[in-house]
Amino acid sequence: MELTPRQVRLVVCSVEARSFYSFSCSTCGDEVRKHAGTDVVALLSSGGVVPERWVIPAEVLEPHDGPVLSHDDLLDFCLWLESADLLAAVAQASQGRPSGESATL
Repeated sequence: MELTPRQVRLVVCSVEARSFYSFSCSTCGDEVRKHAGTDVVALLSSGGVVPERWVIPAEVLEPHDGPVLSHDDLLDFCLWLESADLLAAVAQASQGRPSGESATL
């Protein structure tokens, strides 16, 4: 299969194992995706393929321990955020009041 440089997508990642190149199959139209090591990146770049740079944030690569969040955990967090917003609004409203007055919910 012959491809022009414009038909090839080359993504060079800050984590080499995640770098890849891809193209559309001329027969079925599906995307074909392959790993792109340093040698492949050099070869494709020398052939005119313009690489896209992709930097993975360090937080993504950190180990994450503990149980997976459940739907209930997410709902509890949303409810907590609502109450925190309400408390923040009350605190903000009470900032402009004389010291003896208090805001009510």
